[in-house]
Amino acid sequence: MKVVVIGGTGLIGSTLVGELAEHGHEAVAAAPSTGVNTVTGEGLDPVLEGAAVVVDVSNAPSFADDAAMDFFRTATTNLLESSAKAGVEHYVALSVVGTDRLQESGYFRAKAAQETLIRESGLPYSLVHATQFFEFIAAIADFSTVDGTVRLPSARFQPMAAADVAAGVGRTAVEAPVNGIREIGGPEQSGLDALVRRALAAKGDPREVVTDEQAPYFGIRVSERTLLPGTDARLGAIRFDEWLARQ
Repeated sequence: MKVVVIGGTGLIGSTLVGELAEHGHEAVAAAPSTGVNTVTGEGLDPVLEGAAVVVDVSNAPSFADDAAMDFFRTATTNLLESSAKAGVEHYVALSVVGTDRLQESGYFRAKAAQETLIRESGLPYSLVHATQFFEFIAAIADFSTVDGTVRLPSARFQPMAAADVAAGVGRTAVEAPVNGIREIGGPEQSGLDALVRRALAAKGDPREVVTDEQAPYFGIRVSERTLLPGTDARLGAIRFDEWLARQ
């Protein structure tokens, strides 16, 4: 089965392409570096010819509100049109657990707009909502640092390794379309503040992590369960301590 992975040279995409190929699929990495540009439409029709599944794990090059919205609207519209012409049987997109609860952020409003375009396209689809990646915990700390101190709430979250994200997306891609949302998450919950504290300690980072329930998460106020998946989420296998030991 031919599966085209948009964003197939990135963190999730490259792992996903390898896993699909190992399972006997014709996995094609599509990205600007391979001559495929979803914003301009360059290379889309040729790469999608004969594809049964399209998986979009690409991300906006900027998290600024307007730039993210422009990217997701333009890229998704072009990709959906080319997918329809190619007769794609399953359109899969990676999104974020809690997107509908994080609409104070322009980036998440852009992700919601992307999901709406997919739902309304008429193509069979699956939206994979993943929790935060272990690989981005350092970025959480950096974004939340004020005067050398990291300030974060104790809200629960359930992050996962990028390898488990790729596995979850790949599993969904080769199954029948759900025409809805499939949630995936990590195998264990933690407080946002506590996990960042553990991550910094493991790296020998001297920054203090202060628990502040009013502190935002990437500029957004979150409640106890904003970042958690539902009880029917598919869970990855890699625990945080195991992931840390591999770094």
